[in-house]
Amino acid sequence: MQPTAHSARPGRWTPWADALWAVLGTLAAMTALAALGLWAAGADQLPGSTAFPAVVAATVLMAVGVPVQLTGGAAFLAEAHGGLAVLPLSVTLLGALTLARLFLRPLRLRAVATPGELAGRAARAAVLWLALLLLLRLPAHQSFTVRTGDPPADSLGAAFGAAPTVGFRTDLLPTVGLGLLWLALVLLLTMLAARSAPLPPALLRHRAAVRPAAHAVLTLLLGTVALALVGGLVSAAVDGRPRQTLAVVLLALPNLAWLALGLGFGASWHGSVGGDLGLPVPRLLTDVLRTQDGRDVTLDLRTLAAQDGRAWLLAVLVAVLLLLTGLGAALHSPPGLPLRRYAAQLAAALGVAMLLIGLLTRISAEVGLSLLGFDAAGGGASLTPRLLLSVPLAAAWGALAGLLGALAARRLRRRAARPPPAAPTGPADRPVEPG
Repeated sequence: MQPTAHSARPGRWTPWADALWAVLGTLAAMTALAALGLWAAGADQLPGSTAFPAVVAATVLMAVGVPVQLTGGAAFLAEAHGGLAVLPLSVTLLGALTLARLFLRPLRLRAVATPGELAGRAARAAVLWLALLLLLRLPAHQSFTVRTGDPPADSLGAAFGAAPTVGFRTDLLPTVGLGLLWLALVLLLTMLAARSAPLPPALLRHRAAVRPAAHAVLTLLLGTVALALVGGLVSAAVDGRPRQTLAVVLLALPNLAWLALGLGFGASWHGSVGGDLGLPVPRLLTDVLRTQDGRDVTLDLRTLAAQDGRAWLLAVLVAVLLLLTGLGAALHSPPGLPLRRYAAQLAAALGVAMLLIGLLTRISAEVGLSLLGFDAAGGGASLTPRLLLSVPLAAAWGALAGLLGALAARRLRRRAARPPPAAPTGPADRPVEPG
């Protein structure tokens, strides 16, 4: 029986429905978390009915890597200027996990998929994702009146009827390019690390060489976020500022967790915090980064320990986590591989992870208000990784963890394969000889 036009239609539109469900669910999850985190940070008190939606829209765009420009002014008296290039990684991580799950959901019962099918699903998701991002740019262009925090500046602005206004602005090309790049990276990492992701037949033979180490490193990254979440909730319960701590948890928890992970195995950053700009980070970090002359300083375990000697415990914790990562990668790899294979695979995976951690934790923030030609308020913050040192160092740690994990996995496998000792035979177990 030939299929009718009505019966063929669901098959034609189902891939588009799957893609729409994936991108809508991703954007909804990111928007909800951004709104909740900004509410905890007090952004709901911004003046005007459009201010809070504008901040939420700008935060979601920043979460996919789009830089947000701050613009504004106050007639001929004041000019607001600045820019934010920072990822609220709690929102980014939730979006990535949601997109990965929803993208793989229609393929969850399959082990093999053709390259054309995977490319088609990714292309449909990209088209719809780009359309939603462009719609999200509209509320991110709103402006609202703000206070500078400096009483003389606020008094002058009120006296001349020129209260400063600040708005968020995103450029079209970064929104398109960086938004699509974020989607492509998330889907690529999903296919590399997710055990349930189907692969083209030509790549099946490479699955065992990539996925165990990639999945182990992904588990390491998510595990550090889980540990940081426990610490954040405990801190919110005891430090007397639950709402501010909750805002950090909802917006920037992976920023701190992955920064601590990198610092734990010896990576370093350089940066500074100056002016009146405050960062939602532990005071220990701001004590290291805040300088009087605006010069960059080094952020590593040594400089942290100079402020608080307990920072060295971070190296011990990270060493334990890396050993568990090496063991997990080895246990999920085919047995019998040469030890150098385990070491090389985890070295590559951890080196790539450090590269991503460095890029994702970059901070470039500058906020300023000039009044009658003078800087009335503002400040800046920057944090840049030293990737030429950190990536090889992470790869070396990965090689060591992969080697030790493989040795431990071999011992565990031999112990599991060893037959249990025979039960001793007692007098009751001996056969009775006939009299």
